Amino acid sequence: MAQPSDKLAESLALLKALQDAGHIAIRATSMSRTHRERLIKNGFIREVMRGWYIASRPDEPPGESTAWYAAFWGFCAEYLTERFGTEWCLNPEQSLNLHTGDWTVPKQLLVRSSKGGNKPTPMPYGTSMFDLRLALPPPNDIAIKDGLRVFSLPAALLNCAASQYAAHPIEMRAALAMVKDASEVLNHLLAGGHSKIAGRLAGAFRNIGRTRIADEIVATMVAAGYTVPETDPFVDSQHITLGAREVSPHINRLTMMWARMREDVLKHFPAAPGITKNTASYLKHIEEVYVNDAYNSLSIEGYRVSADLIERVRSGNWNPDSIKGDQDHRDALAARGYWQSFQSVKHSIEQVLRKQNAGSVAEHDHAIWYRELFGPSVAAGIIKPADLAGYRNGPVYIRRSMHSPPRPEAVRDLMPTFFELVQKEPEPAVRVVLGHFIFVWIHPYFDGNGRMGRFLMNVMLASGGYPWTIVPLDKRDEYMSALESASVDQDVKPFTKFLAGLLDHKKKP
Repeated sequence: MAQPSDKLAESLALLKALQDAGHIAIRATSMSRTHRERLIKNGFIREVMRGWYIASRPDEPPGESTAWYAAFWGFCAEYLTERFGTEWCLNPEQSLNLHTGDWTVPKQLLVRSSKGGNKPTPMPYGTSMFDLRLALPPPNDIAIKDGLRVFSLPAALLNCAASQYAAHPIEMRAALAMVKDASEVLNHLLAGGHSKIAGRLAGAFRNIGRTRIADEIVATMVAAGYTVPETDPFVDSQHITLGAREVSPHINRLTMMWARMREDVLKHFPAAPGITKNTASYLKHIEEVYVNDAYNSLSIEGYRVSADLIERVRSGNWNPDSIKGDQDHRDALAARGYWQSFQSVKHSIEQVLRKQNAGSVAEHDHAIWYRELFGPSVAAGIIKPADLAGYRNGPVYIRRSMHSPPRPEAVRDLMPTFFELVQKEPEPAVRVVLGHFIFVWIHPYFDGNGRMGRFLMNVMLASGGYPWTIVPLDKRDEYMSALESASVDQDVKPFTKFLAGLLDHKKKP
């Protein structure tokens, strides 16, 4: 007679086979009721809607949203294809977001289909899908992105609502900057006689500095007998000039985010007191706060560490092989890695206090911080040395966040641009806030991004003469909520005010 563990193993084998076949959306009909109920009971799958499931982790606490946000796009692609075949595509506005690399999970996903029911389909954690009964664009105007049927870039620009320019200026400017030549949109404009849309696009291209494309759109439409009323659909002026040869949406989005957000930072973050002349005193203060900093930073990431463990690790009075229990061993290795990385960060700060460019120091040294952070885990054989070489080469998801960090190929574009922005930024306050936020927004590593972001923040604080600042464990929820607002809603004010609040009662060391 089969043991309960054998029966669960059979069910897990079936689940693995479905996942190996590329299925993220799991239909109830793809397994027997017995297998399905067994997997649900043991926490290996969870229901998304009646008859549809996703894989989950049995150790996830109730209400944990990470599995759903991580599965969202793949689930929607499979579900919509199963329901509508090829007779569907995402709406133009959402299509533009994906073209520009914005994979943030929306509250409501709008879908076009000739078979649509014009009603919402509720999904977990307040998300939903609304299938609109609308005609689809011609087949040539549909593109496929990770199994999702979307409007092609030119078709999306023609069909998106005029209000999108005001509501999402960064994404719209990034999408416009991807157009290399006016011919990409002119064929659509001429075929449909879209003189009003032509005027809007011409004004939009002129707004981002693509004057040649704007002039060609107007001249060609006029030559074809149309009157083109040119209008600028953006309600704000461009903060930066987008290079005519730069068409990477990732780089353009990042540079525009930085330019737009820095204004809010300067309004809500205290002015820098100036780099201290007493380097020894500043470094001594850093040493004094180490135990408190390590406890809070590691605890925020879910490690269980005590002041005693941190002190023993700092003094070298520890033997990782003598520590019993996988979790205790993991915690001790993390504490040792934090100590080693902290020493490297302190060395970086010493260079900054000697008036070296903080962005250049961080660009050169952050790989060292990262290697030290996970060096003990490499020595213990828990992770491979190759895992510390460079940035991540796969997707990563943030617990309970609707923000989907950029794809690995985008990270290669983003990190050099990020450090260039930090190096050129004249205001220490902006380097502090956006240095931390943008780093964790990119999430360049599989693990350790939060600790690295806080290290980076403190290097930038030193560059302005602010004291080393600890994000306390008891403010973790407020901290994460502020980061979520900046990532998902592009509103950096809560995060700026949060960090500024941590400085309120601090004096220059």
